[in-house]
This record gives sequence, structure tokens and C-alpha cells, in this order.
Amino acid sequence: MYNRLQSYKTLFLRLSIAYIFYFFARVLFYFYNSNMILIDSFQEFIYLCFVGLTFDTSAILYSNVLFILISLIPFKNYSTDKFQKRMMILYFSTNLITYSTNFFDFIYYRFSQSRLTTRVFDILENETNKMSLAGSFIYNYWHVFIFFFVMVFLWIKLYKKIEIKKHNPTYNFKFISFSLISSLLIIFVCIIGMRGGIGNATRPINMVDAHRYVDKSVHADFVLNSPFCFIRTFNKNYFKKKNFVNSSLVKQYVNPIKKLNDSIYSKPNIMILVMESFGREYIGAFNKNRKIKDYISYTPFLDSLSKNSLIFTNAFANGRQSIEALPSILASIPSFKVPFTSSPYSNQKIQSLVSVFKEKGYSTSFFHGAPNGSMGFLGLSNILGFDNYIGKNEFNDNSLYDGYWGIWDEPFLQFVNKETTKLKEPFFSTFFSLSSHEPFYVPKEYKGVFPMGDVQMHQVIGYSDNALKLFFESAKKEPWFKNTLFVITADHTNQFWYPFYSAPINRFAIPVMFYHPNNSFSGENDVLMHQMDIFPSLVDLVGYEKSINSWGRSVFSTKGYPFSIHFSGTVYHFSSEKYTLVFDGDDVIGVYDLNDYHLNYNLINDEQIDYSFEENYVKAFIQDYMSRIIDKKLD
Repeated sequence: MYNRLQSYKTLFLRLSIAYIFYFFARVLFYFYNSNMILIDSFQEFIYLCFVGLTFDTSAILYSNVLFILISLIPFKNYSTDKFQKRMMILYFSTNLITYSTNFFDFIYYRFSQSRLTTRVFDILENETNKMSLAGSFIYNYWHVFIFFFVMVFLWIKLYKKIEIKKHNPTYNFKFISFSLISSLLIIFVCIIGMRGGIGNATRPINMVDAHRYVDKSVHADFVLNSPFCFIRTFNKNYFKKKNFVNSSLVKQYVNPIKKLNDSIYSKPNIMILVMESFGREYIGAFNKNRKIKDYISYTPFLDSLSKNSLIFTNAFANGRQSIEALPSILASIPSFKVPFTSSPYSNQKIQSLVSVFKEKGYSTSFFHGAPNGSMGFLGLSNILGFDNYIGKNEFNDNSLYDGYWGIWDEPFLQFVNKETTKLKEPFFSTFFSLSSHEPFYVPKEYKGVFPMGDVQMHQVIGYSDNALKLFFESAKKEPWFKNTLFVITADHTNQFWYPFYSAPINRFAIPVMFYHPNNSFSGENDVLMHQMDIFPSLVDLVGYEKSINSWGRSVFSTKGYPFSIHFSGTVYHFSSEKYTLVFDGDDVIGVYDLNDYHLNYNLINDEQIDYSFEENYVKAFIQDYMSRIIDKKLD
């Protein structure tokens, strides 16, 4: 028995040292992302680290399942050097793979603003330049790899200090009985640790449970760790039907089938310009009334264009990734826990701006300077039914390839202008930029031309804004320009500098701008809107005799209920005219004033607050969303 106790002690110590390095990983995560995590005091930091132990335990135990099981078997040669070397290899082969995800998250979190999960594979699936992207990551963030290898070195050193005494077990009844009972007890304790506690009888803890222990929503990401998030999202189907409310309430609240026929224009050309990572923060025209101290704009062209445009200063993205933006913009289909385009339900008939305008006799084209098929855009364009997909292959000049994502925005936009001139009118076109993206380079001839600003994004925003300027200057010379309605927006946000945009809600803040050369659009509109509203708004402008299937609303109509919704990585944020609700997928766990962008003051227990309408609305929305996607009723 003494020998078994020694073995258990060794197992316990080996597992325990993993906690040390998970703690260091959490400290480093905060070091790289302190401006986003927003911890106010050392006491709060320690408390959150303590809370994180529950999620660390689950991740560590999952990572070491095989190691634990083998350690519990009383092999005769268990204490030999040969056997222990093999155990060491097993221990580190599993632990270091899972542990490394924390280090990728130091950087990835800056751009995704949510913990790294298996959805990253959906994003990378269609990229043909994975090696160059990996090379860029290593080159730009070499310090992360240094930290990782230092941690590995120290971890191995500590592991080797835990020695196991040589012993030769005697397999009698007492020994076997003790081994069996103690092993079962240890396995039982491990199962409790993996599930997150003995009191959670219905299901193991998941990512949303991090919100149970924190007052501020953003702290949930600090409490979590990347291995846990990977494990909990592996091979999961997040599309499940819900039954929160009866069907009459769904129709009353959501009303996805809409009839819009308030035509203002008679078949104008329409071009949507989706600017990569163009958060609302960077554009001066959208921040004139925000009273942000020492504010600087990095988009002189868009600022000038806004004077003759209608701009929506309270617009939000429905997701955090490029792959999530296009379905929202073109078809009012948001992505929540996983990108819709990566789901088993994406390959179905979908009503969208493409199908509506094709019915109205428009030619349709999609422009993206990346290798054809990048980000899954080629597949999506085929599903939506674009007549033309024009990408890097059609551009056919690798001398203007940026080496990472595709053709620089300036030359590709000039190419878009030339190709647009060839299109049959009226046309509906969508352009998706790419230069305003990590690793934040500009062409050699533009080095030092644009302000470097305070974060890496600022320089590349200046470059892409200038590319837009040159595009409009060229387009003005073409006959199609005078009859073209331009919608300028963004796929998602990126790095922020001003505290106002560090708030969890404002991390989704994007611009939406409507411009027509005849100056028929002007002014600022502060009504709450999101990407899903672009589809019905454009249909409303040009008129359509039939009904459309859209979860958005026309911003040019008094019909519909203004709101925005997105998934933070762990919970839904639903903003309405009065409140922002935090919804975990089953229940509302937070109610905040609409202007409490940081989600500091939870009003859920305030008896004077009535949020029943908003609660019913978000539940009806999620219910209808899941039902229509699963039942393939998006046409």
C-alpha cells in the first residue's frame, strides 16, 4: 500500500505543477490584453485567478486523462527509469499541445476579442496561404514563442525534480483491493473536476459558466483558459431547436417575413464596399458627438464623403470575423457560436440581396483580392448565386500581391473600377477589402505616408482609406457612377485605442454609410442598427413586389423594432431601445442600461426594471433563428 500511496503522491505533484504554468499563462494573457480585460485592482486580479482554477482543473484533467489512467494501473515496472521516461513523454505530448493554445490566444484575442476555440479552424479552412500567415505570426510575435519555450523549460525542470522511489509491488489481495478502490475514488474525483463540480448535475461546465463568477462580462475571458475553450467546443453542433415562446409571439416580435415596397429609386446600380476591420473608432465623421478626449481620425476621405452621405452612428457588426460578416450583410443571417457558412446548414437556398436583385434584372458580382476561395467567400458566393466571382486569379498580377492576404487594396480597387465598367447595368456588386489586416503592412512606396497613430491598425486604415479615395476619383469618370448607390461598411472591428471603444458592446461598433452621387442622402442617424439591416434597407430603397425573409429591419421605414445582437464568445448581447440584455442561450443573466457599454451595472435584480419585452424578443429571435436554419426555410 505504501508503494501505491507514493505513486499517487507522485501523480498528484505532477498534475499540480500544471497549475503553476496555467497561472503564468493567465498572467501573460493579461499582460498582452490588459487594455481589454480591465481589471481594477490587485485584489480583483487574485480573485479572478482563483475563480479560474475551476476551468484550469477541467482543462488539466482532460489533457491528462490517459496519463492519469496509466498512472493508476500498478504495473510491475512502473518505477523503472524506462517506464518513467515514457510517462514523461506522454505527459508533455498532451500537456504542451493544449497549453500552447494559451500563447496563441495572447495575440489572437486582440483581434477576435473572444477566447480561442475550434471555430478558428473554420476561419483558416479556406485559406491557401497558411504557411505565409504562420511565418508572419512567428516573425511579428517572436516574443510569444520565447515565453512559451521558457515556460516549457521550467516545466520540464520541475517535473524531473519529482522522483518516484523504486519499488516492486506484491500482488496480494490487500494490494489489489486497495489499488482498485483508491483508483476508482481518484477517477471519481477527476470526473468531478472535469465537470466543474459535484453540484452541476445536468451538464459539465462550459464557457458561459464563467459569467456566473464575475461582475463584469469582460472578466469571463480572463477566468477562462484556451485549452478549456478548445475542449468544450470540439465537435459540437450548436444549431439546436429552442422552444422558449409560442409561435404567435415569434410572429409578433420577430416577424422575419416582411413586405417592403417603398421604392425611392428606379433600378440604380448598387455597390457594397465592405472594408476589412474598419471599426467605427477610426472614422472621425462617426465620432463627432462622442466627446472622446484627444480624438484623431485616420480616414480623411471617408470623413469628406460623409458630408454628402447618410451615416448611421450607432451601427454594430453581428460577428467578429470576416466569414461571419457577409451572410449578415447580404442575407441578414448572423453567426453566433460558429460561422453560419461553416455549419451543416449553409448549403441551402437562401434569399439575399443577390437573389432579390437578380429577380429584378440585375447582374451580380463579388470582388475580393485574395486567392479565390479565401475565407470561404467563393463557396458562399456560389450558394447566394453571384454571376461573377472576381478575385486574385482574375487580377492575374502577382507583383502586386502583399505576400499574405492578396492584392493590395489600391491596385485591386482600380481593377474593380475597370471590371465594373464592363458589367451589364443595372448591377449589384460587393467588394471586400483586405489590406487593413494583420500584419499591418503597407506597400513600400507608402511607408511613412500615413500616420502611424497609436496602434498598428491606424497606418493601414489610412492606406485603405486613400485606396477608396483613388477608386472614387477613377469611378467618377465612368458612365455608371452617376446612377450608383454606394453602401460603405465594415466586416468587424479590430484594435482599439480609446477607452470608449474598449467596452464589450463597442467592440462591435462599425460604420454604415449610404452615398449617392446625386446627394440624395445626407445627415446622421443615431438609431440602433446592425449589419442585418442592410439587406431589407436596400430592398426597401429599390422596391420589391414580393416578401423577403430577413431578421433585420429597413432603416428607411418606421416598421420594425430597432435592435442589435451578437455573440461575444460566451454569451449573446441583445441591445434594444432601453437595455442591453446578456443572454446565455437559456436565460437572461444580465440587464444593463443601453448606454452602459462596459456592462458595469447589472440591473437584473432591480424591481423597477421591466425587461420582459426584451427578454421575449431575444428568446423569440433565437428560437426562430434555429428553427429556420435547421428546417431550411431561408428562401
